[in-house]
Amino acid sequence: MSPAASERVDVTTCQLCGSARREELFRDGPYTVCTCSDCGLVYVTPRLFGQALLDVYGASYWKSDNPKQRGYADYAKESALYLKTYRRRMRLVSRWLPAHARLLDVGCAAGYFLRVAQEHGHDVHGVELSEPIAEEAIAALGADRVFHGFLDDAVAARGWQPQSFDMVTIWDVIEHVPEPQQLLASIRRLLKPGGKLLLETQNVRSRFARLLGPRWHHFKHDEHIYHFSPATITRLLDDCGFRVRHLGAGFAGKYVSFGFLAERAGRLGRIPALLASPLGLLRGCNVYFNPHDELIVVAELKD
Repeated sequence: MSPAASERVDVTTCQLCGSARREELFRDGPYTVCTCSDCGLVYVTPRLFGQALLDVYGASYWKSDNPKQRGYADYAKESALYLKTYRRRMRLVSRWLPAHARLLDVGCAAGYFLRVAQEHGHDVHGVELSEPIAEEAIAALGADRVFHGFLDDAVAARGWQPQSFDMVTIWDVIEHVPEPQQLLASIRRLLKPGGKLLLETQNVRSRFARLLGPRWHHFKHDEHIYHFSPATITRLLDDCGFRVRHLGAGFAGKYVSFGFLAERAGRLGRIPALLASPLGLLRGCNVYFNPHDELIVVAELKD
C-alpha cells in the first residue's frame, strides 16, 4: 500500500549545507529528486517521516513483492551470498582493525557481517531497528550481541561506555537516515582514540548511475532519501568530526544470484527485461557483480 500524502513532509532546505537553492533532476510519482545547487547533495522531497518511515522496514521490506521499488525480494534466502560478500570485504576491513577488536555494526540486519567478523576473532555487537530481521540476528548471535532498536537506546540499555569500540560499521544505512549528523555524533562518542568508522553507501555520481539516470536501481524513494557522492559524503564526515582515510569502490561489489540480475534488469525497461529473463532459469548460480556505483569509506576521528 502506498503511503498517504499526509505521511510525507516537504524538504525545503539541504540537510548538508542548509541551502534552499536546488535543481530538479527528475520526478517520479509524488517524489522529486533534487540536487543542492550549493553543495551537490542529492535528496528526495517530499519524504516519509515518523512512524510511516519506520513502517517501511517491516516484514514486507525483507521479502518484498516489488523489490525494484522497495526492499529485497527475499533477503534471508540470499544469506549464503551475503556471507560470501562479507568474507571478501573482510580483506579490506581487516586492514583497519587490530586483532580481537571490539566492533559495532549499526543497522546490522540479520547479522551477516557480524557473523563473519566473529569468525575472524572479533568481539561483535549489533543494533537493528527492524524487528523482523533483528530477530534473525539475535537467533544467530544471541540477545547479548544484538539490540533491537535505536543506537542511543542501545547505548543506554547496554551501558556502553564512550570510547569503547575499535570500529563502528554502517553498511547501506546512512542514505536511509533523516538526520545523519545525529547518528554520526553518537558513533563518534563510542569510538576509541584511533578507532575507525566504516560506511558503505551508493555513489550517485558514478558512471553507472549517470548512465541509467532515473532508472538507476538505487532510486527507491521511500527508503533512500539521500544519494551521496565522494564529495558530499566527505563533507558530511568532515562536518561531523571525521577525517577520511579510504574511499573507493573496489570492495563495494556483491555476490548476487542470476535471478537478482534478471529482477534488476526489469527496472531498465521491457526489452532489457526480456533479454535477461533466461537468467531467471539459473537462479541457483551466482556471480560477483561490481558496477562501481557504491562506495566504502573508512574514516577516523579528527585530532
